[in-house]
Amino acid sequence: MTTEIMNCSFSYHSTPFQIGYEEALPTYLFRLQTEGTCQALVNGQMTRIETGDLLLYKPGDSYHLNVASDNEEEPDHVSSGDYYVLCNGPWLDEWWSRQERPQKVKVVPDERLLSIWRALILEKRRFEEQDPELADYLLRSLCLGLDRSITTQSALKGKSFVATRMKNFIDEQASMSFSLQDIADHVGLSVSRTVHLFKECFGATIIQYTQNVRLSMAIERMKYSTMSLEQIAETCGFGSYSYFYRIFRSKYDMSPATYRETQR
Repeated sequence: MTTEIMNCSFSYHSTPFQIGYEEALPTYLFRLQTEGTCQALVNGQMTRIETGDLLLYKPGDSYHLNVASDNEEEPDHVSSGDYYVLCNGPWLDEWWSRQERPQKVKVVPDERLLSIWRALILEKRRFEEQDPELADYLLRSLCLGLDRSITTQSALKGKSFVATRMKNFIDEQASMSFSLQDIADHVGLSVSRTVHLFKECFGATIIQYTQNVRLSMAIERMKYSTMSLEQIAETCGFGSYSYFYRIFRSKYDMSPATYRETQR
């Protein structure tokens, strides 16, 4: 195969965490922040990384990641989730050479891109049963999907740009409580205009989209963490387990506990 995957996973940190390379990266590293914040070395400077920030490193680049709390009163309380892949190969070298790529760029993580990333993670976990050819094509699809996300983001203008700012705000704040007024203040519009514009651009209400983001966060934690369902409900912005249960069952036609059992 023309690509090789060294590591690929979803990572969620609820306690401080650091990782770095003393000299230089031996592989390509792609990392998409999907929850919370952290700091990473970007163009030689430690930079705040927020939800929707895509990091792209080539072999030889310096890299350091620091997940720490912004709250001095709660230094051990952090929240940071991301998808990442470490990879190499001739196809990646050719793909990378096609255009200049920034180390950090804001994108809108859509479900199609995340689905490819999840499929790649699951294939990598198969060990002896892993299909190298399938993993190769999944990685290529991921790279091309990343290019599309970058291109789409740079083309956003006018209404779409403002609506995407709303969407990014929700993505970043989904684990916490916020109001429609908070979103309106973020983009400098009235609440009524904010609600109308979001629905016009994305075909869903702000409440519907927020619930879907929180459900997605909860599913990641049910799959990849040992947190209790009550903890997941609280840390994903639902406020209470009863509310989380009601929303989850309405969307997936099963309880959170039943869903978690099916993933084991």
